[in-house]
Amino acid sequence: MIRLILNLLWFVLGGFASGFAWLLGGLILALTVVGLPWAFSAWRIASYSFWPFGREIVWRDPNPADLGQGCLGLGLNVIWLALAGWYIALAHILIAVPQFVSLIGIPFALKNVELAKLSLAPVGRTIRDKR
Repeated sequence: MIRLILNLLWFVLGGFASGFAWLLGGLILALTVVGLPWAFSAWRIASYSFWPFGREIVWRDPNPADLGQGCLGLGLNVIWLALAGWYIALAHILIAVPQFVSLIGIPFALKNVELAKLSLAPVGRTIRDKR
């Protein structure tokens, strides 16, 4: 029940905007065709941005056929970090700081910090329900 309340508050107070921004960013990346490897990661992050409580971010299991693994995934994450990841992560941190200050916002700040970490290297990550 607590997860539902936190997710609803998150969604209304900014999760919708964050998730929508990630969806839009993924769409723009997909339209460029070159950005397709990052588009899928952006859409995965969007789903987490809409409804983060009760879910966690983990590295995918190694699969040699998967683009997000190994040297290719590392290269994609380095390019992402240089071109987009650092300032998206900075935005999530700047949102988290006032949330931390208002004690009631600490759970939301922690989710923004998780989104910031995910923004730095999204390729090769997945979202799953907490066990």
